[in-house]
Amino acid sequence: MCRIFAEQTPERYAYETRSLRIGGHCTSLRLEAAFWAILEEIARQEGLSVAKFATKLHDEVLERHGEVRNFASLLRCSCLIYLSQGRPAAAPVLIAAE
Repeated sequence: MCRIFAEQTPERYAYETRSLRIGGHCTSLRLEAAFWAILEEIARQEGLSVAKFATKLHDEVLERHGEVRNFASLLRCSCLIYLSQGRPAAAPVLIAAE
């Protein structure tokens, strides 16, 4: 079973840092490449850029909970929720090797 996980390319789980403007503030987020690919897919389905999707999510969490703790973890868990609900069959997540 572990072979399924161990055979993935290192590029898939390599960290990638991106700078985004969230709520009018510049910030850097460090996520694994696989999560960035899923976030791009989610944002595309919403008709948004990743930055606009992240801002929208941040604002909604702030409104509901009064604060946003560990935004990178929130994004990762959002990706897991998205995957667990089943994505459209025509939208595979591909990670390009660099």
